[in-house]
Amino acid sequence: MPLSRTWSVALLGVDGQPVEIEADVGQGKPKVQLLGLPDPALNEAKDRVRAAVRNSGLEWPDQVTLALSPADLPKGGSGYDLGLACAVLAGAGSVPQTMLGGTVLIGELALDGRIRPVRGVLPRLLAAKRSGLKHAIVPVETLAEAALVDGVETRGAARLVDVLSWLKGEESALVESSPAGLVTDLAVPDLADVVGQPEARWALEVAAAGAHNMLLVGPPGTGKTMLAERIVGLLPPLHRDQALEVTAIHSIAGTLSPDVPLVAVPPFVAPHHSASIPALVGGGVGTARPGAISKAHRGVLFLDEACEFGAHHMEALRTAVEEGEVRLARRDGVVRYPARFQLLLATNPCPCAPPRDVDCSCSPNERRRYFSRLSGPLLDRIDIRTRMRPISAMDDSDLGPPESSAAVRERVAKARVRAAERWAEHGWHTNAEVPGPELRRHFRLPPKARLLLDRGLESGFVSARGADRCIRIAWTLADLAEKDCPDSDDVAAALEFRDRRAA
Repeated sequence: MPLSRTWSVALLGVDGQPVEIEADVGQGKPKVQLLGLPDPALNEAKDRVRAAVRNSGLEWPDQVTLALSPADLPKGGSGYDLGLACAVLAGAGSVPQTMLGGTVLIGELALDGRIRPVRGVLPRLLAAKRSGLKHAIVPVETLAEAALVDGVETRGAARLVDVLSWLKGEESALVESSPAGLVTDLAVPDLADVVGQPEARWALEVAAAGAHNMLLVGPPGTGKTMLAERIVGLLPPLHRDQALEVTAIHSIAGTLSPDVPLVAVPPFVAPHHSASIPALVGGGVGTARPGAISKAHRGVLFLDEACEFGAHHMEALRTAVEEGEVRLARRDGVVRYPARFQLLLATNPCPCAPPRDVDCSCSPNERRRYFSRLSGPLLDRIDIRTRMRPISAMDDSDLGPPESSAAVRERVAKARVRAAERWAEHGWHTNAEVPGPELRRHFRLPPKARLLLDRGLESGFVSARGADRCIRIAWTLADLAEKDCPDSDDVAAALEFRDRRAA
């Protein structure tokens, strides 16, 4: 009998690699061989696929050899089931091979022939598109996600027999995909809910405008968590290419909502302080899956009660904060996940955390030991440090109504546009992304403003990295004030944001 071929896609991190599935069908003693470095879940596909074919009313050949190429690429998961079944049936002559050559088949088969959804449909189809494959069949539950990929004609299938009818050219129950649009009007908490805290509100606005990292320090009940949760309402929606990046990560992690398949709003990820290091940075057996820092890509990672996290957990964030990427070395290779997130930390100033500092019962050593869980190198990567005020009155009507997120978002959007236009030719989008050497060489501050930084370096108030971050904050303050270049006042304000006494 002739050899049959079709296509599926392997995932390595967020990158996909098209996999050619070949089936050689013969006669003799019943035997099924699966070649191409399958993991245990894929190796079990032999039994799943055989049962699904038989329970769909079709004959299973006696001898089958299945090869997945490239042969030296580790392959895992159950997403190859549909491709394996169609390749075997085409080799046995049950269905024609006409459409299989340029079609990607993705889906797990149940024993009765139902097609179950799998993770990572979006990055798989993006890889298929880059390789020139024009057709795809996916589980019907993931059709909305698959429709995000332009240039690939995608259909959704609920059962194996529906796919076989389509391959035969008969009328089938496959569902055609329709283009999906951006959904940016999701409900987010409003900044008007926060009582008082004018300094912290201004710091949050600056952080949102420049995508700066931020630390909130204050006693419990002052609104640290409440304030941090409202930063997403200040951020502009993601562009479509950014939204696809984020959606691909959430697709691999299995956290996509079926109602909103495209993540168009910057994600807000807040892991509990009991989370493990693999839960934060990613991990798992075989090929590592994305962790919280990758799920927060293009959004915000919020660590509440930051001093309750283990020291190793916090130090694991340092490379990702600096490089915007996490690299996970495992047995099957090195996986790279993007992790360009905005880090927000919130913590109490001491273990007893009374409403007022004068009531603190902790010794100086206890306070120092508690706060030392945030190491100096990590704090040096925090651009803005803000101390929260104790709430002394719940009625702030004499100060006027609190400003809403919409009003602040408008200013943030204008500042971000100014920054994006300034850095456009260099490929940067926000002030926080600009490398320090570029700021010092090509976007030099006025001499008077540089003098303030020099004094800070001489006195040890800031490190060289801290000086670079002060320059970035100064540019953000200038953007909010609609100035062409930061002045000494902006640099002084940036230095105040990095005052260690606020921490």
